[in-house]
Amino acid sequence: MMSASRRATIQLSRQLRVAPRAFSVSAAFRTTEAPAVTEKNEAATPQVADNAVPREISQAPNRTGVWSRSQKPRAQAMTGPRFEQADFSLQPQPYSAMELIHEQPVRWTHERIVACDGGGGPAGHPRIFINTDKPEIAACTYCGLPFANEHHRKHLESLPETSYPLA
Repeated sequence: MMSASRRATIQLSRQLRVAPRAFSVSAAFRTTEAPAVTEKNEAATPQVADNAVPREISQAPNRTGVWSRSQKPRAQAMTGPRFEQADFSLQPQPYSAMELIHEQPVRWTHERIVACDGGGGPAGHPRIFINTDKPEIAACTYCGLPFANEHHRKHLESLPETSYPLA
């Protein structure tokens, strides 16, 4: 037999059920007009409504193009039924870490081989060992942190430009 509190909980949960929200499409971003019929030798181009605003979807706020040969541009990748209802101005667009990692200063070491684990723990990556014998900045292949041997400091500081700040 059900207790009174259990019955009250079931009754309350039935009353609080909300109907699913209906989807809506903004006319400013989407058009429903079909492409115009063209001749055989004309290229078919879709007709855009007069009130439609053309939108350029960038990869990231600080990066316009793709950074990998296997990556599709965001405008091509986010197409199809899954993205029909999406308003891209409301979607998160994180910064590309490619430019942010180059603001990290070089970590100078006296060792020939350094280990990098990306900070360790669940936020890190597998530990790798980086050779700092050569007179160049050696970056971690996982996280991009720069390392260099203190022995090569004068040479690296004499260079006109480096990809990482020499702090």
